[in-house]
Amino acid sequence: MKTFFKKSKTLIFYRSLFASLKMSFYRGFITEKLCCVINQFSYFCVLNRAVGMSQLKHKFLSDSEQIAFDAKHRGVIKFNIGKYDQAVVRGKQQYFNLKLARDRAARIKRNVVNDLEKYLKEFEFNFQRNGGQLLWANDEHEAIAMILELVKKHQVRKVVKSKSMVTEEIELNHHLQAFGVETLETDLGEYIVQLAGEKPYHIVTPAMHKSKEDVALLYHQKFGTSEEASPEEITQYTRLKLREKFIQADMGITGANFLVADIGAIALTENEGNGVLTMSMPKVHVAIVGIEKVIPSIKDLDLFWSLLATHGTGQQITVYNSLVSGPRQADEVDGPENMYVILLDNGRSNLLNQDPQKVALSCIRCGACLNVCPVYKAIGGYTYNTTYSGPIGAVITPHLKGFADYGHLSYASTLCGRCTEECPVNIPLHEMLLYNRRDTIKAGLGDPTFGKIMKAYKIAMGKRWILETIPVSFKNMGMEMLFKKAWGPRRQLPTFQTSFRSRWMQHHKS
Repeated sequence: MKTFFKKSKTLIFYRSLFASLKMSFYRGFITEKLCCVINQFSYFCVLNRAVGMSQLKHKFLSDSEQIAFDAKHRGVIKFNIGKYDQAVVRGKQQYFNLKLARDRAARIKRNVVNDLEKYLKEFEFNFQRNGGQLLWANDEHEAIAMILELVKKHQVRKVVKSKSMVTEEIELNHHLQAFGVETLETDLGEYIVQLAGEKPYHIVTPAMHKSKEDVALLYHQKFGTSEEASPEEITQYTRLKLREKFIQADMGITGANFLVADIGAIALTENEGNGVLTMSMPKVHVAIVGIEKVIPSIKDLDLFWSLLATHGTGQQITVYNSLVSGPRQADEVDGPENMYVILLDNGRSNLLNQDPQKVALSCIRCGACLNVCPVYKAIGGYTYNTTYSGPIGAVITPHLKGFADYGHLSYASTLCGRCTEECPVNIPLHEMLLYNRRDTIKAGLGDPTFGKIMKAYKIAMGKRWILETIPVSFKNMGMEMLFKKAWGPRRQLPTFQTSFRSRWMQHHKS
């Protein structure tokens, strides 16, 4: 796999914009209110292109407006993320120097991203030496075709799956069911959303948007259990129901948290034990993994498994941590007869060729950035309409699926930097969002109206007499015409009272 790296310009459009606004403010040419309004307007322009706003952008805006003011939804998310926050504080206490651990993990992942071909080849060699069979899929269509071919080859009728965002990415369940294969999610959260006919809400906790009462009602409707069933009772019922499915399954499908290059093994971490059963009980095990998941050595797992557990769920270590290096050997009594690993690109090479955004391939999918993001907590996971939501999704999805349809996600951020502070592998996510915004503009996907506004702004800022001559009433009228829609219906647009120069002179006279 060859990679070609492009040099990026160091000047980011929005940094230069706000720098110029700041300078203009200090020169007395513009008020702080107008800086804030133009910031809001720049966000609005890209989300609302004057010509041909895509259906996805329109849906994003519509869904955001609706879900952000859904009190029940916000209450459930606040409660569930609040529990996570408390657990993470406790989990981090195991570290004597958390910053050092993050720095080590970041360095390892950066080295892998910069030499990805080498580590993937090493994994391929060692995995095949262990008896596994490795397949390369350029996109989701190739991956689906490979899986369906394996289904036919092994005469598979029933499949059990453990939690895997990559299988969600390629919509595997839909394709298997259309092919006549019974497919069952075995992670409790994934099982709940499958019963509800929904997709995962969050990359770590798929049913985060549901309260225990919601789940009890769902089970009552599907299975006739009590509407007052407790979480423990629901879990026990699910365990008994799924156990038979593991015994009957012809194929088990998993993802992998890491690909361990030096031993040719997949590493899977979980809390329920369903992953172990999915890998070991059926005769065929298929693991579908993104090419970015590779790490150099088994010696790195003590670092990455603990960081993933702490930032993902607030645990010191998850309950089940498995290394699987191939199918059952001659001297072994259990395990699959055949094991396949499908390495999926599906746009990741596009991201790998973007410097500096390729650093986002370091992500270990802990979900921490989602849990601290004020935008995610306000608009929820489904509003993004992507497999990967929140800050990391806003960074990588435009590269995986195209800026024309998903470039607007990079503007769904306050740029507060909390995601960057929380990331266990030090991905500067808020900076990557700025680079994505730059690329959106360079691709001609921004609103041309914004460019005209900035040209007019440049002229006005360069000639002080223009601002001094225009009456305050005309300035306010212009603000209403240009910015009222962008400012939104729930906020009052700032108004000009007197010019900065008039206030300055009045101050010094007094």
